[in-house]
Amino acid sequence: MKNKTTLIRSLILVGLLGVVAAFFALGLQHQFSLEALKVRQHALDGYRQAHPVSLAAAFFLVYVAFAAFSLPAATLLTLAGGALFGLLEGTLLVSFASSIGATLAFLASRLVFRDAVQRHFGKRLHAINEGIRREGGLYLFTLRLVPAIPFFAVNLLMGLTMLPTRTFYLVSQVGMLAATVVFVNAGTQLAALQSMSGVLSPRMLGSLALLGVFPLLSRWIVARMKARRAYGRWPKPKRFDRNLVVIGAGSAGLVSAYIAATVRAKVTLVEKQAMGGDCLNTGCVPSKALIHAARMAAQTRDAARAGVETGQVRIDFRAVMERVRKAVATVAPHDSIERYRALGVDVRRGHARIVSPWVVEIDGEPISTRAIVIASGAEPLVPPIPGLAASGYLTSETLWQLRELPRHLLVLGGGPIGCELAQAFARLGSAVVQVEAFDRLLLREDDEVSAFVQARLNADGVDVRIGHKAVAVEPLDDGHVLVCEAGDQRVQLYFDTLLVAVGRKPRTAGLGLEALGIAAAPTVPTDAYLATLYPNIHACGDVAGPYQFTHTAAHQAWYATVNALFGQFRRFRADYSVIPAVTFVDPEVARVGINEREAREQAIAYEVTRYELDELDRAITEDQAHGFVKILTLPGKDRILGATIVGQHAGEMLAEFVLAMRHGLGLNKILGTIHAYPTWAEANKYVAGNWKKAHAPERVLGWLARYHAWRLK
Repeated sequence: MKNKTTLIRSLILVGLLGVVAAFFALGLQHQFSLEALKVRQHALDGYRQAHPVSLAAAFFLVYVAFAAFSLPAATLLTLAGGALFGLLEGTLLVSFASSIGATLAFLASRLVFRDAVQRHFGKRLHAINEGIRREGGLYLFTLRLVPAIPFFAVNLLMGLTMLPTRTFYLVSQVGMLAATVVFVNAGTQLAALQSMSGVLSPRMLGSLALLGVFPLLSRWIVARMKARRAYGRWPKPKRFDRNLVVIGAGSAGLVSAYIAATVRAKVTLVEKQAMGGDCLNTGCVPSKALIHAARMAAQTRDAARAGVETGQVRIDFRAVMERVRKAVATVAPHDSIERYRALGVDVRRGHARIVSPWVVEIDGEPISTRAIVIASGAEPLVPPIPGLAASGYLTSETLWQLRELPRHLLVLGGGPIGCELAQAFARLGSAVVQVEAFDRLLLREDDEVSAFVQARLNADGVDVRIGHKAVAVEPLDDGHVLVCEAGDQRVQLYFDTLLVAVGRKPRTAGLGLEALGIAAAPTVPTDAYLATLYPNIHACGDVAGPYQFTHTAAHQAWYATVNALFGQFRRFRADYSVIPAVTFVDPEVARVGINEREAREQAIAYEVTRYELDELDRAITEDQAHGFVKILTLPGKDRILGATIVGQHAGEMLAEFVLAMRHGLGLNKILGTIHAYPTWAEANKYVAGNWKKAHAPERVLGWLARYHAWRLK
């Protein structure tokens, strides 16, 4: 089937090129000129009197063919339509013939070139594809009304996009009508025309250009009307207390407030809980401190492999949790009220509620503001499992209250949080069972990554139960059991402590979004500029999605804040083209861009290059020779589509690929970079070397072998 499609594409391309070449080789372009048309007008008028239907049909088919083959005579044929058939009939013939011919050219371009263009440039064209998906008809309509843009170019270029054929035809039919009437009308006065410039005077060109601007102006007007309708029931203050109010002092909120203060805006930051949000207090910082303690325990147990005898490892869990608390306390000043007030931010402790697009109440005190940024974060999702509420379950927020090590810990969830904490507690001495409803852990990763992580968790003593759907929690005298369905079996899993880690949901309760008409499921909806239903209210971070990473929240905060403060001059689309992610199991899983699973789902052509870390000298010296680096590239090219690293320090190693992808550097550039020996980062150079070997110019190397053999004589 693939070969047949390729053959059809080749035949169409050869046919198109052949027709165009023949047109010029036979000198037909000279037969389709204004002078030639004027010479033949009398004869054609006579033929029309005798055979009106035949001439109209022939004219229609010729016009369709010229438009379909993108031959340079469309303007002349349009004039001919007016000269031969008059304004009304000529307009009808030309309008339908031009639209049909344009659609045929559009389809030919799509069949021959689109798949290759999307395959090789799909990622770069993502923004264009999204724009075409949302407003492709408007874009095309604008182009059709601007005569300075060649008719055939619009047909061919639109064929490379995802614009539906029906939309292309209908918009072309309407969009070309104004210019068609102008040219057909000029054709009715053919005898008076001395040159093509007589058709399009500067005034006419200006008028048509204004028509081209009209759709853009219309879109602006529609946006203004929508905004007016959204704001209609809310009185706008004559003066404002603040330029910006930021709700939430997590990663996104702190960055928003920092940026606003830096540009000297009057900004208020509201937080009802602890400064620093989840990342500092219940997420990134405490979990990594706990993981560090667990890793130390595991390394101490394995120290004998390096000839170091340590004796039995004893875990003082209370001391571990105290160390976690101290880590949080040490980082806390970076996010403190004192620091942000010193930067010029008005920091308020309390509950924020948006009572209108212009007013935020903080514990009942109203503050008027020109713009609002919602950065309230997310909270653990708790599934509606019967008996769960009475089990005394913990989440990633309440886990840190523990002071005694759980004897039998059950972790519900196989995502990054569940895997990280299951491994950590197993290494600290808990008997851990991990339950995942799907058939593998870490669903966003490739199958081999999921299998690798599961094997490592098993090696650390975690009893991983994939394909187990939790249906109930039942009490026992000395604990509880989680009842699961595994295929056609019903399984009971004992625990004395249950950690729920099945995901997170936006924290929006009490913000007043419902009264404003802003939905909040599954996240607060925003446009490409992170604006909500109201152009002056933006959302960023976990509350807005689509990623729930601290670094992405900070990244979004720049767009939300700049657009909120300066959107009346220029707005910036949030850029998610290169987003890294790290799961801090041991060894780590880090990736950026797409992986193989996503490439297959999106039908993106790719090549895979691997380097096994058991070949890396540094990994061997540290008894950590396991894992791999896997790179996806465009077929035959060194441009990186995605990178996945599984191994020690994978998160640190990933930075080089993030930099390369962000700035358009390929594997050849990484290969040409000197990496210190022996380091973990050398693996990046070696995987680039593997790509280079796979793409070695064998023919050139063959000639070089002959050359060197000749030199030996």
